[in-house]
Amino acid sequence: MSKLILGFLSLVMLSACSDSWIPHEIDLKLGNQSKAFIDENPSQFKIIEPKNAPFAYERLEAIRDEILKSGAVQNKAYFTWDLQIIEDDSVLNAFCLPGGHIYVYTGLIKYLKSEAALAGVIGHEIAHADERHSVKQMVKNMGIGLLLQFVLGIDHAGILNMGANLLSLSFSRSDESDADALSVKYLYPTQFDARGVAHFFEQIEKDRQSNQILEFISTHPNPDNRVQNIEKIWRDLGAKEGKLYTDRYKKIIQDLP
Repeated sequence: MSKLILGFLSLVMLSACSDSWIPHEIDLKLGNQSKAFIDENPSQFKIIEPKNAPFAYERLEAIRDEILKSGAVQNKAYFTWDLQIIEDDSVLNAFCLPGGHIYVYTGLIKYLKSEAALAGVIGHEIAHADERHSVKQMVKNMGIGLLLQFVLGIDHAGILNMGANLLSLSFSRSDESDADALSVKYLYPTQFDARGVAHFFEQIEKDRQSNQILEFISTHPNPDNRVQNIEKIWRDLGAKEGKLYTDRYKKIIQDLP
């Protein structure tokens, strides 16, 4: 038996008491598969090149960098944290793949009203990857045996090409609550209002009868008292007032196709 198998099985023995045994290689492999699927389907995922929206990319990357510099992202050094904008005004969404590949739809950017709100959503999505929510769910669904095959590159069950399936994976209410809380903690040391993700949900609640919002709600579990919980975390951290940056945000929208 190879050292890799023995080492992995030794880690598996620890799984009953901790999920830290899951190697980061899993996140990177899964994320790279999904990224490859996106790259290979430009009609479904129309990526805007940075040269075609330079100011928008500059500001989104600045938001990402502020979050990563906060000191609260546990897996900052392990993952890539690259960022791309998808041109589709009909989609109100953003996501972060395992391994740190961040995608933001133009529909979301044009819907929001401030950089702080966008920072809150980006922080929320980074939190899903940082907490490894997708990987933990797939470990739970696949079982240790299939996970071992995935690590070793053995494909007896069709598990090696899971990129497309990962894109449709949804998070639990608990995962959503954790990501909300971490978004506040990520943003609190930055220049932005740390309640940015709450501003997004307040806007969602106000517009909840629109088709875009109904589609978003159908695919995103909505924990009870979401805005109130975010406000409480912010107050517990010290209730520091941050900035919204609404005027600069208009320039981001204007820079998009």
